[in-house]
Amino acid sequence: MVKEKPNSTRIYDKDGFRRRAACICVRSEAEAEVLLVTSSRRPELWIVPGGGVEPEEEPSVTAVREVLEEAGVMGKLGRCLGVFENQDHMHRTEVFVMTVTKELEEWEDSRSIGRKRQWFSIDDALTQLALHKPTQRHYLMQLRHSKNNSNVNSTTSSPTTAAPTSA
Repeated sequence: MVKEKPNSTRIYDKDGFRRRAACICVRSEAEAEVLLVTSSRRPELWIVPGGGVEPEEEPSVTAVREVLEEAGVMGKLGRCLGVFENQDHMHRTEVFVMTVTKELEEWEDSRSIGRKRQWFSIDDALTQLALHKPTQRHYLMQLRHSKNNSNVNSTTSSPTTAAPTSA
């Protein structure tokens, strides 16, 4: 299913959930710091960069496009953390990890809406997300979980699905 929105087309899956993609941007392979951006609706609050999947676009491509637009960063796309479902807003977000290799001085959303970006420790990012986008905290919890498992077991595991039901 497809629904038009100004400047974009919203894509829905077979269950009626809007398809989204996002990236947890990390400063290094240690994954100790993550990059958040200010919300377009509430610029004093912080969110994970991400957005809607475009027609014929793979979620990994969406994730890379969105972090460039919203955070002004580029990097190496890594593992998929899973698909996170938000029942309240009826969307499913496929979340990837990106190790940032380049931070632009100016980027699309910094020019157009004054969006800012900032590096946070995982704990500080969890605190910030609780203020505005508590469901996005699940992304960081999965990041920690998958990082801990990769340190214990060097085999690659398949992405897991988390389904938080409250906002």
